[in-house]
Amino acid sequence: MTILKTLFTGKDNTSYDLGRVLWAFLTVALVVQEAVAVYRGQPFDPITFSTASAAMLAGGAGALSLKAKTEPGS
Repeated sequence: MTILKTLFTGKDNTSYDLGRVLWAFLTVALVVQEAVAVYRGQPFDPITFSTASAAMLAGGAGALSLKAKTEPGS
């Protein structure tokens, strides 16, 4: 449980960060959506999945770096 708390809190490790929580939720939702599509028999396109994953991860990392100076404990 402490690993999850560390992942989802800011530098002070006490206040939860909505950006980090939403970033993780959207990443899991992308994987689940693709898994359901494959389960239903739709074709899997690895290029589209990789592009969407890279864009989501880069966007989340960029957003976190933009607000890094305003986090509690910095």
